[in-house]
Amino acid sequence: MPKIKLSRSITKRFKISSTGKILRHQACRSHLLEKKSQKRKKNLRKILSINKNDLNRLLGKLFI
Repeated sequence: MPKIKLSRSITKRFKISSTGKILRHQACRSHLLEKKSQKRKKNLRKILSINKNDLNRLLGKLFI
C-alpha cells in the first residue's frame, strides 16, 4: 500500500509541539511594518497554538 502524501504547504506552515499541539505563526508581519508599533511587532513574533475549533478544519486539509 502506498504512503499517503501530506499537503506540503501545510507541513511548512505548521509544526507539532512535543505535547502534541499544532503551532502556527501569526499573520500581518510581512509588510507595512513602519506604521505598526514596536510592541505590536514584538507580539506578532510569538508562536501560537491552533484553536480547537479550527483543528478539524485543518486536519481535513492535511491529507489531500
